[in-house]
Amino acid sequence: MNAKVWLVGAGPGDPELLTLKAVRALSEADVVLIDDLVNDAILEHCGNARLIPVGKRGGCRSTPQAFIHRLMLRYARQGKCVVRLKGGDPCIFGRGGEEAQWLRERGVEVELVNGITAGLAGATQCDIPLTLRGVARGVTLVTAHTQDGSSLNWQALAQSGTTLVIYMGVAKLSEIRQQLLAGGMAADTPVAMIENASLPHQRECRSDLMSMEEAAHDFELKSPAILVIGAVATNEKIKRSQPAAAPTGRYAGSM
Repeated sequence: MNAKVWLVGAGPGDPELLTLKAVRALSEADVVLIDDLVNDAILEHCGNARLIPVGKRGGCRSTPQAFIHRLMLRYARQGKCVVRLKGGDPCIFGRGGEEAQWLRERGVEVELVNGITAGLAGATQCDIPLTLRGVARGVTLVTAHTQDGSSLNWQALAQSGTTLVIYMGVAKLSEIRQQLLAGGMAADTPVAMIENASLPHQRECRSDLMSMEEAAHDFELKSPAILVIGAVATNEKIKRSQPAAAPTGRYAGSM
């Protein structure tokens, strides 16, 4: 039998942000392995599929990754349509790449389906454009939690001139602040801390780099949350630099 596994992004939580391709994969699935942060409302698209929770969440008891691998392989080799349903996007801090590689090495066909990542959805819900002409020339997505405990190049991040979107950073606010300040980022750089992105109980707290740890404490910020650091996260109206005036006259269109 032709074995296949779909690695599907469920998005940040709002069921209306699910893609049509994700809905189709869920509707055709025989087995769905569900991450901890997937909204239950999304499971309405699963039809008669067998639903198996395989939660992985920082600070909580988690399903071992090796066990998830074996489950996907077992059901795929039985000829079943398997969906691994992940919060956000499977390839943005979702282990989608390593799961796809592991399965392909064992002869299993894999298809990945993008989902909207929490950093994008949370910022949008708070009216924060992650890029803005004349203000933020790019966006950098990073995680504050690494498997081997290694540290990021905070100096490079501080001087990148891009909006920083930091995942899994609630427990490391002190380190993030210290490292970015040491790397040369201005103390008054705006910060938005967004909890439960896109859900009805989403909350946000605005601060600046210097005082974000105290603000988060007073706000009682909890995971899952993302941090947006950069000029675009300000509460004030952003003054962007104006582009050069467009050429006028007979030859304007030839440039």
